[in-house]
Amino acid sequence: MSHAENGDKVVLLVENTRFVVDPAVLVAKPDTMLGRMFTVRAQRQDGVELVRPNDQNEYEVADGLSASCFRAILEYYHIGKMRCPPSVSVSELREACDYLLVPFNARTVQCHNLRSFLHELSNEGARQQFTAFLEETILPQMIVSTEHGDRECHIVVLLDDDVVDWDELYPPQMGEDTTQVVYSTHLYRFFKYAENRDVAKQVLKERGLKKIRLGMEGYPTHKEKIKRRFNKAEVIYNYVQRPFVHCSWEKEEARSRHVDFACPIVKSKSNPSLASAASDPIPQVSEEFFIHFITEKIR
Repeated sequence: MSHAENGDKVVLLVENTRFVVDPAVLVAKPDTMLGRMFTVRAQRQDGVELVRPNDQNEYEVADGLSASCFRAILEYYHIGKMRCPPSVSVSELREACDYLLVPFNARTVQCHNLRSFLHELSNEGARQQFTAFLEETILPQMIVSTEHGDRECHIVVLLDDDVVDWDELYPPQMGEDTTQVVYSTHLYRFFKYAENRDVAKQVLKERGLKKIRLGMEGYPTHKEKIKRRFNKAEVIYNYVQRPFVHCSWEKEEARSRHVDFACPIVKSKSNPSLASAASDPIPQVSEEFFIHFITEKIR
């Protein structure tokens, strides 16, 4: 509980649990959702109440949050730090902080479960890092694809010191028709973790892209040897495992895959009889006539 010196107090109702709080404590954090709500309440004019309580003069906030989780978040307003209780998972606390616009970082949160805590911090760091990779490294390759009229791209991430040396006469067979390459050891290390690839996929989805695939695949770097069979050369290439990003921005995918093979009859101006012949119905032959014709042929 928190009471103001002037006796002003508000009751916050979360999961049928009442929290008596000094509104000044909430207003002191104006960047949070509760801080904004009660800043508006304090600045109301002409009796207009924008943040309305219920019939018991209680403010129902944080719908869907547990009382234990909300109690931990209130600690941030009082001491600037939250302690995650054992009954609340780190992911639940993180989602609650996102909803209430409360910062979730190493300065504001204390957790006994370090693995879960560091996992959440890494997810946020991965989101910010991949957003930078997307703008600086991946998006320019997408722009190159658009200049050729393509509506999807397949990008392979090589190391900064990878050397690609293909035989001009016998290049390797590639699985993708338009594979693009970027050299970035930093991005390669980022994609090494499956969790980072999951975060990257979510970011690409939020940016409106489709058919998103991220993973590892073999990429040919240089030829190892040449085999000759029946006067035909076969080049053996060295392959390295490297991450790739595949995505599409095609809007009308269904139309691109539909091919109309219907050929309408075009009337000929030079020979009208062709058009009339094409439109004339096929004459019907009776079964008796057909049997008689076959019998005469056999004789």
